[in-house]
Amino acid sequence: MPALAIAGALRAEGARVVFAGGERAEAQLVPAAGYELEPLRVEGISRSNPIKAARAVVRAAGAVGAARRVLARHGADAVLGGGGYVAGPVGLAALTRGIPVVLTEADSHLGLTNRLLAPRARRVCLAFPIPGRAGPRYLVTGRPVPPTIEDRAGARASFGIPPGATCVLIFGGSLGARSINLAAVEAFADAPYHVLHVPGTRDFPDLRAPGGHYHLREYVQPFGCALAAADLAVARAGGSVFELAQYGLPAVLVPYPHASADHQTANARWMADAGAATVLRDGALTPERLRREVDALLEDDERRRRIAEAAAALARPDAARDIADELLAQAGVSSARSRTSDSASVL
Repeated sequence: MPALAIAGALRAEGARVVFAGGERAEAQLVPAAGYELEPLRVEGISRSNPIKAARAVVRAAGAVGAARRVLARHGADAVLGGGGYVAGPVGLAALTRGIPVVLTEADSHLGLTNRLLAPRARRVCLAFPIPGRAGPRYLVTGRPVPPTIEDRAGARASFGIPPGATCVLIFGGSLGARSINLAAVEAFADAPYHVLHVPGTRDFPDLRAPGGHYHLREYVQPFGCALAAADLAVARAGGSVFELAQYGLPAVLVPYPHASADHQTANARWMADAGAATVLRDGALTPERLRREVDALLEDDERRRRIAEAAAALARPDAARDIADELLAQAGVSSARSRTSDSASVL
C-alpha cells in the first residue's frame, strides 16, 4: 500500500511506473490499481528451516538475472525498493546496471533487505527516525499513505452507521490479528455503540456479528473509508500507525509480539510517548480488558480530544510525494513542484 501511494504520486508527475513482485497481496492490488506487475519467483528466507532458507537464497540468486531483464525491457531510470524480499534481487540487479536505487523503510528498524542495500542506495527514506541511521543518505519522510477521504458522512453511510452514532474501528492488517479478532467479538457483543470490525481474510469466515450494531467486513478498499467513519480504533502497531495519525484517530494499540525486532512495540511506544495512543500488550489482551480500555476513552471526551490532536501532529501526509520527488531527482528528473520536466520510467 505505501508503494501504491508513491506510484500515484509518480504517475501524477508523468512517470511510467511498473511493479515487480511475488504472489502475495501485490498480485491482486497492483493490477487492480492499473499498474503492470512483473512477477518474480522469490520467497522469504526462513530463520528456522535451513532447507527452506537455502532454497530462498537459490531463488533470490536466480531472480537477479530475471530482474536485470525486466529493468532492461522497461528502460528503468530508477528503482524504488520497498524493503520486502522481492526488493533484494531487483535492487541488486539495478546496482549492477548502474540504475539509481532509493529505499523505503516502513518500520522502526531496517529490515534485512534494506540493511544489505542501504550502503549502495542513493537515498533511504525512513518512516521513523532510527538511531545510527543519520547523514545525507537517510531522510525521514514518514510512511506513505493514500489520500485522505474527507467524506465522513458518505463513509458512514456505506457501512450502515448512523451519522450521530459513535463508531469503534477494529482491524489488524490484510490477514488480520487473531487475538484481537477473537477478543473483540466477545468484548463488544453488547456495546452501546457501533463497531466496524475488519478482521482480514484469514479469520473472517469463522466470525459472526453478535448484533445489528456490529459490522463485519472481510476487507475494505479504500481503507480510508473505515478510518473516516470511526471515532476510535483498536489495531496492531505496524505501518498503519501513520494512517491513524493521518485521520487524527485515537487508538488502543495492541502490538504484535512476534514482529521482527519487536518493531511493533517500538512503533506503539513512539505513538504513546507523543500522547497519540494507549498501548495494551497482546499478552494482557482479554475481552474484559479491551472493553475497559475502549470505554474509558469513549467516556472521557477531553482525553480523547487530546489524543486525537497528538495523533494528527504526527501525521506526514506528504510522504508519498516527498519520496516520489527523491526518486525523480535520482533519476535526473525534477518534479512539477520545482519545474516542468521530462518523464521517467520507475520500477
